[in-house]
Amino acid sequence: MKNQTTVTEFILLGLSSDPQMQIFLFLFLLVIYLITLSGNIVIMVVIRADSHLHIPMYFFLFHLSFVDICYSSVTVPNMLMNFLAEHKTISVNGCIGQMFLFILLAGAEIFILSAMAYDRYAAICDPLHYVQTMRKGICVQLVSGAWTMGFFYALLNTVFALKLHFCGPNQISHFSCELPLLLQLSCTDTLTNQVVLLTSALVFGLSSFLLTLISYIHIIYTILRIRSAEGRRKAFSTCSSHLIVVGLMYLTGLFQYTKPSSVSSEVLDEIFSIQYSVLTPMLNPIIYSLKNKEVKTALRNILWKFRFPN
Repeated sequence: MKNQTTVTEFILLGLSSDPQMQIFLFLFLLVIYLITLSGNIVIMVVIRADSHLHIPMYFFLFHLSFVDICYSSVTVPNMLMNFLAEHKTISVNGCIGQMFLFILLAGAEIFILSAMAYDRYAAICDPLHYVQTMRKGICVQLVSGAWTMGFFYALLNTVFALKLHFCGPNQISHFSCELPLLLQLSCTDTLTNQVVLLTSALVFGLSSFLLTLISYIHIIYTILRIRSAEGRRKAFSTCSSHLIVVGLMYLTGLFQYTKPSSVSSEVLDEIFSIQYSVLTPMLNPIIYSLKNKEVKTALRNILWKFRFPN
C-alpha cells in the first residue's frame, strides 16, 4: 500500500466517446431534463395553488415531484457538462457525495410510492374512514418517514464507502458515481461493502415493496368484489399508473444493486441507470397527473386567471 498512489479524482467516461454522439446525447438529455423540471414544477405549483387538490393523494404527489426534481438534478447536470468538457473528472469526495444523494433520493422515492399505495388502499378499501385514516398529521409522518428511511439507507452505505482506498485505475465507465462501480475500483477488500449494499438494498427495498404489495392485494380483492363493471374499471384506472411506475422502479433498481458482479455489463448498467435516474423522473408527472382530469382542470383554471386576472 505504501508504494501505491492514492487516487484523488475519477474520470467519468460517460455514454460515448464519439464527439458527434456526445452532441446528440447532450441535446437529447437536455430536452429530457428541461421536460422533467418543467413538468414536475408545474405539478407542484398547481397542487399548491388549487385548494381542491389539497388532499392526501396530491400531497404525496407534490413530494414525489420534488424528489424527482432533486433525483434528476443529482446526475443529469453534471452529465451534461461532461458532454462539453474536455476533462470529465470528479473528485473522490464529490463522487461519494453524489452517491450519497442518489441513494438518499432513491430511498425516499420508493417509500413515498409505498405511502401512495397505502393512500389508495385507504381510499378504496375503507372509504368511510378515509378522512380520519389519512389526516394531515399521518400524511406528514409518512413523508417524513420516507425521507428518514432514505437518509439511513444512504448513510449506512456511505459510511462504509468512505473507508475504501482508491489507488488506480480511476476511470468509471458510466455517467455518474454509483456504489457498485466504486467497489470495482477499490484497492481494499470490498466484501463488507458488498454485504452491506446487498443487505440494505434487500431490507429497504423489500420492506417498501411488501408495503406496496400488501396494499395492492387488499385493493385488488376489494375491486373484484365491486359488482359494477364500470366501477371496477374506474377503481383499477386510479391504480394502474402507480403500478407501472412502481414496477419499473423496483425491477431496474433492485436488479442494478443486487445482481452478482458476474452479470455486470456496461451497456446494461447504463440503460438501467438512465431509465430510473433520467426517464422515470420525466415520466412520473405525465403518468400520474397530466392524464388526471382534476389536475387538468386546476391547470386550466390557473392559466385562465393569468390570462384574465379580473
